Amino acid sequence: MRFAGNFAPAIFWRAFLLFSVLFGTAHAAAPAGKMPELSQLGKPDAAEAARILSEFRKAGISGQFFLEIELRSRPARGEERVYPGLLWGGRNERGNVTRIEMIDGAGVSQRFLIQNGEGGKVWRFVEGQSVVLGVAELFAPLITGVEITAFDVQMPFLYWPDAVLEKTTRSVLGRPAYAFLVRVPPGLGSQHGDISAARAYLDTQFNALIQTELLGRNNRVLKSFAFVSLKKVSEQYIPKQADYRNEVTRDKTRLQVIGAALNLSLPPNFFSPENLAQPGRPPLAAQIVRIEP
Repeated sequence: MRFAGNFAPAIFWRAFLLFSVLFGTAHAAAPAGKMPELSQLGKPDAAEAARILSEFRKAGISGQFFLEIELRSRPARGEERVYPGLLWGGRNERGNVTRIEMIDGAGVSQRFLIQNGEGGKVWRFVEGQSVVLGVAELFAPLITGVEITAFDVQMPFLYWPDAVLEKTTRSVLGRPAYAFLVRVPPGLGSQHGDISAARAYLDTQFNALIQTELLGRNNRVLKSFAFVSLKKVSEQYIPKQADYRNEVTRDKTRLQVIGAALNLSLPPNFFSPENLAQPGRPPLAAQIVRIEP
């Protein structure tokens, strides 16, 4: 199912609840009513833009969930490859937290713990211990052959201080969105390679992240992320597909959800770096709703 401009507000908002936790973002409560036109919205002043971004950063939901996923690598040249994985999500006192376990091309399990929020960190289980990734390492693919990095999942730029509301525009979904431009903080530029800034598109009605772009030194879009489609599971709409595209090589990786279990009660230390030493245990098969591609 793909979004349309007149997608029911209540359904759209509930879908963003889980989507925002999954990709490390947050949102405010959604107002009811018809989606406004851009001419009605205008561009908020600096104070209102700061309020919108502040509310976006602070909002979120409680609850834990599990997703069985596939990363579908679709190079501009070559055949598609599919990598299976497991993902758990939740929220702690610091913000949203995500645990990911992927099987790479050699059949080896790769485990990550991604903490969002100000001062967030990413851990990877390597050679028997959980290691904090450095800035440069955040830009390496989660596994060889895909376009998704720990930086893409964490999205630390959403908490960088130099954010400016550029304009009100249409997102990839055709919905009105606030486009925020966020510059790389001083002192971090050399660590972020070719990236000079990021652009985040927040839905004007739901204050939810729909789309992002990473920009190079000449403001060229280097990489993009976009929310693609939803699936209804247990009276809740959840994300079904999201695309990560390298805009330079045109290679793309689609994150495909193929199973979901909601409203879980995970062990207290499940989202701790120390717990990465143990493989995550999926919910019982009876709890998992299968989702067709």
